[in-house]
Amino acid sequence: MAFTVNLTPLTLRSPEITTGNISSPKSGISFNKKRQILAFAASNSTEEPPTIKPEIELEFLGPTAGGDGRYPVDRAAAVSGDKLLRTIMEDNKLELYGPYGKLMNCGGGGSCGTCIVEVLEGKELLNERTNTELKYLKKKPESWRLACQTIVGNKENSGKVVVQRLPQRKK
Repeated sequence: MAFTVNLTPLTLRSPEITTGNISSPKSGISFNKKRQILAFAASNSTEEPPTIKPEIELEFLGPTAGGDGRYPVDRAAAVSGDKLLRTIMEDNKLELYGPYGKLMNCGGGGSCGTCIVEVLEGKELLNERTNTELKYLKKKPESWRLACQTIVGNKENSGKVVVQRLPQRKK
């Protein structure tokens, strides 16, 4: 006997509580915000349960050390093989470009070389350098990558990747 769980998005409105004052008796609860939640139902069937996709944990070190000499750390996670490093950084609102790159980047097309990061740990969890990276990073250390060309994971592996943002600024 096998049980499966089916997840279905369900939109609910969050209650917003308002309070009235003495001159306005309109106190109460109003529903004006929508939120999606997952509703689930168990069923008795022979379907295979969905497979759990491997996940890559990412740590992003800030470009400059703080007053205590340590670099600030931001954390994120991504499904292995699903996203480019650039996309993960943008989704998490992490600084990727220096001043020039903010104005002159190519938007992830691999034609400018401004999204440089340094992979400190977990290089084996990323794809090999692309031809574009070989072109733009010819004279740079092997640990430097272009975030727009770097796929995080390969759909089968999991682990931890540590990335230094803006390594050219590191002091």
